[in-house]
Amino acid sequence: WLTFKQAQELGAHVRKGESGSLVVYASRFTKTETDAQGGEVEKDIPFLKAYTVFCVDQIDGLPDHYYAPVVEPKRDPVERIAHADAFFANTGAVIRHGGAKAYYAPSLDAVQMPPCESFRDAPAYYATLAHECVHWTGAARRLDRDLSRYHKDRSDRAREELIADLGACFLSADLGIVPELEPRADHASYLASWLEVLSNDKRFIFSAAAHAQRAVAYLHGLQPVADEERAAA
Repeated sequence: WLTFKQAQELGAHVRKGESGSLVVYASRFTKTETDAQGGEVEKDIPFLKAYTVFCVDQIDGLPDHYYAPVVEPKRDPVERIAHADAFFANTGAVIRHGGAKAYYAPSLDAVQMPPCESFRDAPAYYATLAHECVHWTGAARRLDRDLSRYHKDRSDRAREELIADLGACFLSADLGIVPELEPRADHASYLASWLEVLSNDKRFIFSAAAHAQRAVAYLHGLQPVADEERAAA
């Protein structure tokens, strides 16, 4: 972990858009003071100092020894589904693997996925990938669903997540994938946020389904077979 200034001093730079973490240094120093009788006494004075620091993963240009090699734990192999792999590859989406979380990063226009082996089975992996690829379709140069308020407004986030979940269901059905549902820590909060949005907008479920179907159609439209069919028509 380095401060912005420490990174600069090493000839490196924090990537644009990265958020730092607050750390607090606690210590004390000794100060000599004069007491009421004119004598000198030493006092311990505690202090706190706050710094904003960045992980080396957020910094480019550091010497190689700052970047520890990532050793992924060995996991049991998961049998891949060839036609699903081909479908997502044909979308042209940038899909990266690593870490423990699945998400779409608008700033990088990339989908981040945990390793396939970390999922219960292959269908669970592809259903999650479908969810993130539906988010990917929402970018301005694709279907333009305006994701700018996703992290700022709970209602906007709930709407987009409902679209992504419905889209993942539609696409999984199209691909013949039947994932086994797993309970997750965020399911309760997702359901609560959806109920709140739906209580304020009774028709949103229909709007979300329409957006989801549009996203799935967009992903299908990126497949080579779709191009051949259009040419034949």
